[in-house]
Amino acid sequence: MNFDATMDFNSHRSPVVGSGGMVATSQPLAVAAGLAALRAGGTAADAAVATAAALNVTEPTSTGIGGDCFALYYDAKTKQVTALNGSGRAPQGLSLELLRKQGLEGGLPMFHAHTVTIPGAAAGWCDLIERHGRLKLAAILAPAIRLAEEGFPVAPVTAHYWGRGAEGQLSRAANGQELLIDGRAPRPGEMFRNPGLARTFRTLAEGGKAAYYEGEIAAAIAAVVQDAGGVLNEADLAAHTSTWDEPISTTYRDYRVWECPPNGQGLAALLALNILEGFEPERSHPLGTARLHRMIEAMRLAFADTRWFVADPVTNPAPLADLLSKGYAAERRALIDPRRATADQRRGTPTSSSDTVYLTVVDGEGNACSFINSNYYGFGTGLVPKGWGFTLQNRGYGFSLEPGHPNALAPGKRPYHTIIPALITHEDGGDLFASYGVMGGFMQPQGHAQVAINLIDDALDPQAALDRSRFCIDDGTAGGAVALEEGIPFQTLAELSQMGHVVQPTRGMARSLFGRGQVILRDRQTGVCWGGSDPRADGCAMLL
Repeated sequence: MNFDATMDFNSHRSPVVGSGGMVATSQPLAVAAGLAALRAGGTAADAAVATAAALNVTEPTSTGIGGDCFALYYDAKTKQVTALNGSGRAPQGLSLELLRKQGLEGGLPMFHAHTVTIPGAAAGWCDLIERHGRLKLAAILAPAIRLAEEGFPVAPVTAHYWGRGAEGQLSRAANGQELLIDGRAPRPGEMFRNPGLARTFRTLAEGGKAAYYEGEIAAAIAAVVQDAGGVLNEADLAAHTSTWDEPISTTYRDYRVWECPPNGQGLAALLALNILEGFEPERSHPLGTARLHRMIEAMRLAFADTRWFVADPVTNPAPLADLLSKGYAAERRALIDPRRATADQRRGTPTSSSDTVYLTVVDGEGNACSFINSNYYGFGTGLVPKGWGFTLQNRGYGFSLEPGHPNALAPGKRPYHTIIPALITHEDGGDLFASYGVMGGFMQPQGHAQVAINLIDDALDPQAALDRSRFCIDDGTAGGAVALEEGIPFQTLAELSQMGHVVQPTRGMARSLFGRGQVILRDRQTGVCWGGSDPRADGCAMLL
C-alpha cells in the first residue's frame, strides 16, 4: 500500500503501564529487539545495545555503528549512576594547520571527509555490556542481524528522512548506494535489506570490538575516508578507547537530574534547571508567556556558557563545580528581564579563583539504561565503507576552527557533542524516578529541561510530558531565533514576539525540530513502570 508520509503529529496515546521491564524508542522493531534481550535474562544494558543495533538497521537516517554513543546506567542495587562516553576523537593527522594549508580554515563543509571522527559506537556497545551486561554479544545482536538479512518494512517518518538523505549526502558519497534501492530511498512500508550491515554485526559478534577497530572493517573505513580526501587511518582506529566518566548532576526541587559530563552538552540542561529552580512553579499556564519566556531565557544563558565551556575535558576541563553551583545559578538568574528578551547573553565567569536516536530501558530488577547513538547529521557524511552497510558520522563538524577556543580542532581530540542521555533520581534515598531523553541536535538539552519540568513541576505522566508542545532555540546559541510548536497559544506567540523574541511558528513535519523523546518512570513503592514515546516519531514504549 502507498500511504502519505506526511502526517498529523497529534497524539492520543495513553502511557504504557506495567512491571517486569520496559523498552521505549523511536522504532517498534527496535523495541522488540530490546524486549528479546530482557526476555533472555539480559539487563537494561543488554537490551539497550540490542535496541541500538536494531535501530541502526531500521533507522539508519539517524544512527549507526559508524557514529558515537553515550549512556547513563542506574544500578538498582547500589543506586549508583555510571556514565559511558563512547565518542570518538579526531584523527592524529588532522589539525588547524592542515586545514589552513588546504584553504579550509574558514569552515569545513558539513559532509567533508575531515568531519569523520573515529566511530565510537562499536566500542561503546561492547564496553557497556562488559561492565553492566549478562548476555553474549552474539545473542544481543541476533535480532538486528535477522532484520538486516531478511529485511524490514520502512516506517513513514524514517522514509521521509531517508528521502532527504538520498537526495543529499548518499547521492554524492562513496558507496552511498548501499543504503538505497536503485538509487532512491525506500518508500513507506517498502522492505529494505542490508546484508552489508548484517556482515558487520556478525563480525563484531564473533571478534568483539577488536574486529571493528582492526582488520577488514578498519581497513575499509580508512580507505573510504582517505579516498574522499580525509586523513583518518587504521592506526587512529586501533588506538580508540571509550571512557567511563563521573556523571554530573544537580538538584531540581526534590529530585536529582543526571547527565554525562563534557564533551557532551548535558551541562546546558543542568544549568537551565538550576536557573529555573529559583522561580515558583507556574502550573496554571504551562504554555503561557511568562513561563515560556523564563524557560527560553534560562536556555539562552545556559547555551552562552556551554558553547564555550563544553569541550574535550582532557585538554580543556570545564570548571564544573562552579558552573553547577546554586550561587552561580542565582547570578545568572538575575540577568533575566521578566519583560524583555535578551538575545545577546554572554558567557559567565563561574570560577572562584567550559541527528540521533534515543532509547531507554528499565529491566525487571529496576536497573535503567539511558542510551543515545548518533551519526550526527542524518546519514552523517554519507560515506560507506565498501561492503559493510553503514555510514560514517560527521561529528567533527562540531569542532570550532577558532584558534584558542576550548573546542578548537586538534589531533586526537573529542569535539563538542550534542547527543546526551539523562536520568532523574529521588534526592531522598537515590531511587530511580525516570530514565529519559530527547534526541535532536541542540534541541536535546532544551528537551531535557522542558520534559523534566513537565514531569516534576506539573506531575504529568510520561506520554503527556512528551506530547506537550515545545520551544527550540534552533541553533543552540544565546541569540538564536525561537521555534514554537503548534499547540502553543497564538496569544503567547504574539506576546513573546512583542518582548523581543524572534518567533518562528512551526507545524507539520517540521516539528521534528523539537526532538523525539522517550520516557520511562518507575514507581519507587510498587516497581511499576510508566512509559511514553514521542508522537513526533514512529516509535512506542512496550512491556516485557
